[in-house]
Amino acid sequence: MQNHAEVPAACLAHVQALLSRRAPRVVLGLVGPPGAGKSTLGAALHAAFADISVVLPMDGYHLANSELQRLGRAGRKGAPDTFDGAGYLALLERLRRPPVEGETIYAPEFRREIEEAIAGAIAIEPHHRLVITEGNYLLVDEGPWAGVASLLDEAWYVEVDEDLRNQRLTRRHEAFGRSQEEALQWVAQTDAPNASLVASTCGRAHRVFRWGEGLLVSSKEMRST
Repeated sequence: MQNHAEVPAACLAHVQALLSRRAPRVVLGLVGPPGAGKSTLGAALHAAFADISVVLPMDGYHLANSELQRLGRAGRKGAPDTFDGAGYLALLERLRRPPVEGETIYAPEFRREIEEAIAGAIAIEPHHRLVITEGNYLLVDEGPWAGVASLLDEAWYVEVDEDLRNQRLTRRHEAFGRSQEEALQWVAQTDAPNASLVASTCGRAHRVFRWGEGLLVSSKEMRST
C-alpha cells in the first residue's frame, strides 16, 4: 500500500493549482479498473489535504444484494448495471451547486465486510473544497454514466501493472471470504470484463497517474493542445 508521502510533489502542486481557482468546490475524479489503486490514491490525496477534502467512492452506489438477486445480476456484481448510476450522477450535480452555509450533504459508503452500502455514511461539509471521487465508470459514455465526466474538474486514470492488479484483486476476494479458486474465477469471469470496459475509457481522462511516475499527459490533453 502507498501512503501520502509517496504521492509526487508535482501531483500535490497540481491539485493545489486546481484549488486556487475561484470555484467554491473542486471535484477530482479517479478512475481505473478494479484493483488499480484508486482507493489508495484517494486516501493519499485526502491525507495531504485533510482539512478541506473528503473521499467519495462511487462504490457507495452499489445496488443492495437483495436487489441484485431480484434482478438476476448477483453473479455480475461490479458491472455498470449493478450500480445506481443515476443516483451517483444526481449527487455530483448537487455537489456542483454553490455550498449552502451549514448544509451537510450525505452520501452512502460501501462496506466490504458486509458487501453492502450504508446510507448517509459520508458527510460532505461546506468546507470540503476538494471532493475526491473514485470509481470504475466515471468516464463511461453510456447510460447515466455519460453525464459524470462533465461534472468533474479533472479525471485521472490510475494505471498499474496488470499482473499486480490481478494479484491484488485475488487477495482482496480471499480476504473477504472467497477460496483461492473462487477468487481466481471471479477475477477472470467478472472483474476482467469490467476492467476491459474501464480501460477503453482511458483516452477521456485529463491525466494518467502511475505510482513512481506521477501525472502523465493523457491522449485527451494532447488532443486539446
